[in-house]
Amino acid sequence: MYDILETFATLILELSVLFIGISFLINLLQIWIPYDKINTWLSGKNSFVGALGAIVFAFVTPFCSCSTIPIIVNLLNKKVRFGIVMIFLFSSPILDPTILTLMVFSLGWKVATIYTLITSVLSIVIGFALEKMGFEGAVKDVVVQDLDATPASFSVAGAWKETIELIKSVYPYLLFGAAIGAFIHGVVPTEWISHYLGGDSWWLIPLAAIIGIPLYVRLSAMIPISQILIAKGMSAGAVMALVISSAGASLPEIVLLNSIFHRRLVVSFIVSVILMSTISGFLFYFI
Repeated sequence: MYDILETFATLILELSVLFIGISFLINLLQIWIPYDKINTWLSGKNSFVGALGAIVFAFVTPFCSCSTIPIIVNLLNKKVRFGIVMIFLFSSPILDPTILTLMVFSLGWKVATIYTLITSVLSIVIGFALEKMGFEGAVKDVVVQDLDATPASFSVAGAWKETIELIKSVYPYLLFGAAIGAFIHGVVPTEWISHYLGGDSWWLIPLAAIIGIPLYVRLSAMIPISQILIAKGMSAGAVMALVISSAGASLPEIVLLNSIFHRRLVVSFIVSVILMSTISGFLFYFI
C-alpha cells in the first residue's frame, strides 16, 4: 500500500510539474512564435513535408505521453491538419533523443536505428490512416476553437490565464489516471512479466503490446528493464512491443484524451498503439 501511495505521489508530482510547465510554455510561446508559419509547414499541400515536420517536432519535444496533451490541444486549436497532429501524438512519447542515446549504449546502435525508423514510419501511416477514415470529426468541439485572432496584448499573464483554463478542464483526468497507473504499477512487478512473458513464442508479441498499456512504465525506465527482460529470456520482439505500448499509450494519457476526443477516437488510438507495437515487435522478431 505504501509503495502504491509513494508511486502515486511521485507520478502526480512529476506529471503536474510537466503538464503545468509545458502548458504555460506553449501558451507563452504564442507571444513570439509565428504559429501561422508553423501551421503552413505542418499543413502544407506536401504531405511528406508535413509528416516529416511532425516527426522532427516530436523528436525535439522529448515529453512523456501525458505531457504531449497540451501541445495536441494547442495544435488542434491552431487548426493544424488532423493527420499531422496524430503523427505527433503517436511519435512524440516514443522518439526521445535522450532515450534513443541511452538505447544505443544499452541495446546497440542497430536496435536504436531500427526502432527509430519503424516507429516513425508507423506513426506516419497510422496518423494519415485515421485522417482518411474521418476521425477528425471525433475531436470534441470544445477543444477545436478559433484562436487564430490572438490579441496583440497577449502577455505572460494571458499565457498563465490560458494555462489555468486548460488545467481546470483536464487536471481531474490527470489525477484519476495517475491513481490507476500507480495502483497497477504497485501490483504488477517486473518479475511477473519476465516469468509469464519469457520465451520466444510469436503470440507473446501481441500479448506484450496489450499488457504494456496499463503498466504505465516510462520509456526511460523501460530501457534498463528491457535489458533485464531480454537477459531473462524474453524475445527482443516482445520487449520492443512492451516498450512501445507502455510509452506510447499510458493510462493517464488515455484518461486525458477522453477530455479532448470522443470515445471512438480514444478507442482507435489505443488499438493503433497496440497495432504499432505488435508490428514493430514482429519486425524485430524476424530481423
